Amino acid sequence: MDITGAAFVVMAAIICSVFGIPFTAAENEGPFEVRIACGSTVDSVALETGYNWSKDRGYTGGSSAPLNVTNRIAPQLNTLRYFEITDGPDNCYNISVPSGHYLVRFFFSFGAEDNGGREPIFEVSLEGTLVHSLAPGWSSIDSNAYAESLLHITDGAATVCFHSAGHGNPAIASLEILQLYVDAYNMGSSANLNVVMRTVKRVSAGAEESGFGSRVRGDEWGGDRHWATDQDLFVSGCAGEAIHTLARISNFGNPPNVYPEAIYQSATTIGTTSKLSYTVSVQPNQNYSVWLHFAEIHPWITGPNMRVFDVMANGALLFQGIDIVKIVGEPFKALTLNKTVMVTSSNLTISFVAVKGPVAVNALEVFQIIPRGYETQDETVWALHDIKHSLQLPSRLGWNGDPCAPPLHPWEGVSCAFDSKAGAWFVSAVNLNNEGLRGQIGDTWPALRKLQALNLSNNFLEGEISSFGNMTSLTSLLLNDNFLSGELPGAVGALPIRGTIMNVTNNPGLCGIGIRPCSTMPLSVKLAVTLSLTAGLICLVGGGIFCWKRKIAITRPHRHHRDVPYAKARTTFVRDVQLARNVLQNHFSRPAPAYHQVMPFNPY
Repeated sequence: MDITGAAFVVMAAIICSVFGIPFTAAENEGPFEVRIACGSTVDSVALETGYNWSKDRGYTGGSSAPLNVTNRIAPQLNTLRYFEITDGPDNCYNISVPSGHYLVRFFFSFGAEDNGGREPIFEVSLEGTLVHSLAPGWSSIDSNAYAESLLHITDGAATVCFHSAGHGNPAIASLEILQLYVDAYNMGSSANLNVVMRTVKRVSAGAEESGFGSRVRGDEWGGDRHWATDQDLFVSGCAGEAIHTLARISNFGNPPNVYPEAIYQSATTIGTTSKLSYTVSVQPNQNYSVWLHFAEIHPWITGPNMRVFDVMANGALLFQGIDIVKIVGEPFKALTLNKTVMVTSSNLTISFVAVKGPVAVNALEVFQIIPRGYETQDETVWALHDIKHSLQLPSRLGWNGDPCAPPLHPWEGVSCAFDSKAGAWFVSAVNLNNEGLRGQIGDTWPALRKLQALNLSNNFLEGEISSFGNMTSLTSLLLNDNFLSGELPGAVGALPIRGTIMNVTNNPGLCGIGIRPCSTMPLSVKLAVTLSLTAGLICLVGGGIFCWKRKIAITRPHRHHRDVPYAKARTTFVRDVQLARNVLQNHFSRPAPAYHQVMPFNPY
């Protein structure tokens, strides 16, 4: 950012501070938005809104299936993602987002391929807090297919998890994560940081049809909220009359609570002798935040004391003597009121009771206030994710999201306890006996500082044991019936002295304290060593003979020819022939001897 830009940001921050408007550089750049077409392999654009929808990403498992109904958020979407039991009981989306305040919206559906046409039952959590439960019969009411919640995300990632209830496969067709102003729907101090606001109902009274904020020119920081008409919704008792205006409304879009102008340009009114009531189904014994929107748009109401009414919640006074013009100073100016109520029954009825003149209401919103659940310590979460990979955990066990939150859905084989001092969950035990693990134990376990019991017996784990020695909280360590090898570290072998129950038997290659001396090897190991030594000796002798012959072959050309046996024989033969020639030559060169005539002997 250049100096001019920096000066602008500083000046904007000062101005917003003076007027009590929250400001950040990110908000000046526009809201962060993620829209995911679950199950899709391509990006797309919604023709009506122009919003970009990304192909499916950030999920931990599952499969894609066709979407058999029209998604009214984005009609071009035609797929969904579903999670079978083989994907594990808990599956999540993990989406990187800047820290901030977000509206998270879902569209649920199911079909023949993903659920055999049967309605699945499951629950949804945000950042480890359970926020939505799809109970039996949810699909019979169209509005139940859409759900949204508001929450602050401070760790740089939105974690959205779907928890199987054992009845069908959880299925999700679209997921939206839309940034709001940090102080939007502020209920006072830092209360919003510690809660999730689950949208129960949002109504635009007198509107001709329902629609999203984008359809009624809502502000981009408004989260594209859906506003339902009340014409066929909650009106009970006497039927209300819808009124409309095309006049401009002031004060409707001031941050942080920005609303579409259109919700103030229509209203439902009723006579002076009646009350206008809306009834919403809720979970009993919970707190609910009620937001009421008003603007005087009737041409006959021009000043104060002409329209005055009370607002009741289940018969209890919520607001008394509301006079819209008197409060805001003039007609056609927006007014928003908010109050939190405890509801002990399964219904919340909001009634507008006339005091003077007819009552009128423009819009209302009801949110369930869900306290944020405590999460597991970060170090523990990261350690368990490393352990998941080192153990080669089967996908059917899941191990996605937070290992301990929500408390109703801990990871398979994981037991948790709450540390009230730290304000976080920790893992107290891991039991993965006979789960088909085929990896290695790894060395990340000491990060689970408060682990008391570990059972990895009856699996196919290999490698050495290099940890556990310094885990002072460990009271039970069962690693028997695996394929572990090497020498057991002394600190681990000494654990029973500290009172730890330990079993490392039936690991053929393991030796050390409490097992057997590493010099005393089992028969199978001895046989392997003997065969190895024999093979080595054969190689050594063979190598010696080869080297000896090689040496002879190399040195042969440097010996005198006469020293070689065949050369000696040839030389002797030549010498003998030469001597014979000399003898003959000497014999025939001498003069012939004189011959004496010999008379024949005659005896007579």
